[in-house]
Amino acid sequence: MYFDAIAKIISDRTGCELSAVKPESTFTELGIDSLDTVELLMDLEDQLGMEIELEQPVATVGDLDKFLQSKQG
Repeated sequence: MYFDAIAKIISDRTGCELSAVKPESTFTELGIDSLDTVELLMDLEDQLGMEIELEQPVATVGDLDKFLQSKQG
């Protein structure tokens, strides 16, 4: 549900092809470090209009998508 927004931000941030971002892609594989993750979350908050506080580590793009879906209520 949020995958497309996440993938677009990752693509914009890293310069990788949008099609290269898959649900099973890890943030490390995509060249995203911990600082990039914080900035990615801030961009998502702005785009989605919701506050995101990760309560657990997320390793893949799909994990982040599932986490956001669980917070939608």
